[in-house]
Amino acid sequence: MKIGIIVGSIRDGRFGEAVGTWVKEAAETRATEGISYELLDLRSFNIPLATSATIPGMADKRYDDENVTAWSRAVDSCDGFVFVTPEYNRGVPGPFKNAYDSIASEWAGKPVAFVGYGATGGIRAVEQWRLVVTNFQMPAVRNQVELSIFADAGENGFAPNERRAEEIDRVLGDLEQLVVQLNK
Repeated sequence: MKIGIIVGSIRDGRFGEAVGTWVKEAAETRATEGISYELLDLRSFNIPLATSATIPGMADKRYDDENVTAWSRAVDSCDGFVFVTPEYNRGVPGPFKNAYDSIASEWAGKPVAFVGYGATGGIRAVEQWRLVVTNFQMPAVRNQVELSIFADAGENGFAPNERRAEEIDRVLGDLEQLVVQLNK
């Protein structure tokens, strides 16, 4: 089984790239048999704004744009996800929401966990994501990681507080358990 770690920011100089790498490194130390993790950096997919006349839910995984098709395949290959999401203006980042909305059945029923970051730990973005993912009946892990761009940063960028290691381990453990349970 494979869990995708989605870095949901495409900005230059983004905090999320380091957070995504940190999540991936934490996942690799777990060495849970039968579960692998893959980093899916939204920036590398270059997904256009959703302008297709075909509603993604009716596209049957056949999309007008090759970048959306590549995104579809990457998401479809995963059995669960960690959304690494910034909070922009008290909400989810537009490019990440557009990417989510550009496909449909690829998300259906797959568990998701959240690692939010921002001035207040990304909590409002995570709250919104929790509402959004219900559309595709994605069960969400209750625990989450809330990183502060102030308290979890140092002179050289991302520098998580010591307690964050336990938090990410708990979130990954909960997600793995849910993925295994739903794939029996």
